[in-house]
Amino acid sequence: MIFIWLIIVVLEIVGVWKIFTKAGQPGWAAIIPFYNYWVMLKIVGRPGWWLILFFIPIVNIAIALIVLNDLSKSFGKSVGFTIGLIFLSFIFFPILGFGSDLYRGPRTSLATGY
Repeated sequence: MIFIWLIIVVLEIVGVWKIFTKAGQPGWAAIIPFYNYWVMLKIVGRPGWWLILFFIPIVNIAIALIVLNDLSKSFGKSVGFTIGLIFLSFIFFPILGFGSDLYRGPRTSLATGY
C-alpha cells in the first residue's frame, strides 16, 4: 500500500511541477508547502491573501474547488476536467502538465492583488 501511495504522490507532484512550468512559474515550487498554494493562486489569478482561507475549516474546501476550476479554465478546459482534478488529481494533474494544452493566463476577474 505504501508503494502505491508513493507512486500516486509522485505522479501528482510531477504533474503540478509541469503545470507550474507551463504557467511560467518555478516548477520546484510544487514541492514547497504553502508556497505551492501561493503560486497556484498566482497562476489562476486569485489574490494572495486567499492563502489564509486555506486554513479555515470548511471554507478551505470551497476555496480549493474554486481554485481547481480556475486552473481548468486557465488551460482552456471545462468543468468536466475540474471534476477530474477533484476526484482523480493524480491522473488529471499529469494530463494537464504533460498534455498539449497551453496556459492561457488567469481566467478570473481578480487577476491582480498578489
